[in-house]
Amino acid sequence: MAHLLANHHNIPRRWELEKCRTKLKDCGGSWRNIGGQSGKTWELQPRQMVRVRGFVVQSSASSAEKVGSVGYLVNECGWKVRRLVEKADEMRMVAQVQAEAFHVPVALFNDFFFQFFQAEVLSGLAFKLRSSPPNRYACLVAEAMANVSDSQKQLVGVVDVTVLRDQTVMDNLPPEAEEYLYVSGIAVLKAFRRQKIATALLKACDVLSTVWGLEYLALRAYEDDLGARRLYTSAGYEVVSGDPPWLTTWIGRKRRVLMIKRCNLNT
Repeated sequence: MAHLLANHHNIPRRWELEKCRTKLKDCGGSWRNIGGQSGKTWELQPRQMVRVRGFVVQSSASSAEKVGSVGYLVNECGWKVRRLVEKADEMRMVAQVQAEAFHVPVALFNDFFFQFFQAEVLSGLAFKLRSSPPNRYACLVAEAMANVSDSQKQLVGVVDVTVLRDQTVMDNLPPEAEEYLYVSGIAVLKAFRRQKIATALLKACDVLSTVWGLEYLALRAYEDDLGARRLYTSAGYEVVSGDPPWLTTWIGRKRRVLMIKRCNLNT
């Protein structure tokens, strides 16, 4: 917190972020409802490529740069990140990736408990998509695009982003901050780890925060998960606080740290 406030003079003015967001829109980017009357499925519909400090918001009209008509937020390290399309098969793939990452194996009937956990993840995803406005929540997915057909494309990474204003986080932001983008549920298939997929997902979060006009991103990591913390630190996040003892040490739970970054994507 002290470091954030000490560098308060370096925080970009709101008009600078608005300028960046306007430029994205001027290049043809917009969210289009493709969910019919239900209005629950949205996709990014850009018309030309936009570069934001090395990140690419894909908008080529060629089939090689599209999944259907969904644009990519980031093309990074051989991986492309886009917003989830609300289709049953794709939602199941997302649930599989997150369930594989977060399921804790048990000694007996592990397969049964894994399937149950995966069903819970899928149910939670469906609820968030159904109940959240399209500019307040998004599930972002990463996939490889190396000369494969649509039927062969595989989702290899997932991350959830939600616009929040929880006071425990707001206390660590400058007074003028109204909301922030909370990053959670980041997961990569085991067979594809250590291939910069998580890095691409985090950069897509930066791009989306700029499009939505949010200056800050926040996430939580376990204090003893040094690998995850190195990843987030390299992406610009800084530790500003941690869980109090009565939520962790005194009841035997692992302690988490709150990490925050200021989005600094400028054209």
